[in-house]
Amino acid sequence: METLSSIESFVRSAEAGSFSQAARNLGLTPAAVSKNVAKLESRLGIRLFQRSTRSLALTEEGEIFLAQVRSGLDSIQAALANVENVAGKPAGILKISLALSFGRDYVLPLVHEFVQKYPEVIPDLHFDNRNVDLIGEGFDVAIGGGIELVPGVVAREIGRAHVIPVASPAYLAEHGMPARPDDLIRHDGILRRSPQSGRLRSWTLRNARGEEAPVELRARIMMDDPEAMCRAALLGMGVAMVPRLHALPYLDSGELQRLLPAWHADIGPLAMYYASGRLMPARTRLFVDFILKRFKERDIAGKFSALPAKK
Repeated sequence: METLSSIESFVRSAEAGSFSQAARNLGLTPAAVSKNVAKLESRLGIRLFQRSTRSLALTEEGEIFLAQVRSGLDSIQAALANVENVAGKPAGILKISLALSFGRDYVLPLVHEFVQKYPEVIPDLHFDNRNVDLIGEGFDVAIGGGIELVPGVVAREIGRAHVIPVASPAYLAEHGMPARPDDLIRHDGILRRSPQSGRLRSWTLRNARGEEAPVELRARIMMDDPEAMCRAALLGMGVAMVPRLHALPYLDSGELQRLLPAWHADIGPLAMYYASGRLMPARTRLFVDFILKRFKERDIAGKFSALPAKK
């Protein structure tokens, strides 16, 4: 498969006349295409392209090799796209990136349903609160928020992620319930630090009338995990701004209370990300459609919204 990817990168680069255009056509990065071609050249022991900063031209050996492999490439790819079917069913490893709590609590049960329906598919789940390089790291699907939409990556939204202020009943009994967003400045804050940049996150609350108010809290403790922030709030350490999906179990049990219920912060869409392409494996296509359907049927995305349910 690695050799086939290298051959396809070579053929499409020759056809396009550049690594950048071939990368856009293949849903890869230019660096990945260039690396694939370099691997092929190393394997063959010949130089296939003459490279310069402005042009990409086939060598004599490259022209001969292109004539030998181009005609059979499409038929080979079609066969590989179909070979995953075992008795008409999708099969193979499905590499998936998931945010930790979101993936564990909301997606994993659906993965269980999926493999019961398609037992020849083997999910390879990676739980991590980071924005993965979908193509560069070889993921079939990433589910979460904030993945960069580079050329060749498609996003299908499954819902909006809202952040709300929460605190424990014991903390509120001692420090009082804020009535307005500017009351938060008198409260201890459980602040979130970005694991990528190391900077503290800032939030702007909004209400149904379109009014906005910045969140200002006294720093009491800082951390980079929303689940840990909920646990700190349970301990009475202060007010935490956390995604509603993380706070929901504690809100339902009464261990945490939502503050300023008319206000929330929107942190963008939760989506399924995958590489576009004419030869997407059937297991990937079926998985994407399955998850989207289940989220809609069960209104799972509604659990993440801080807005009142539509009647």
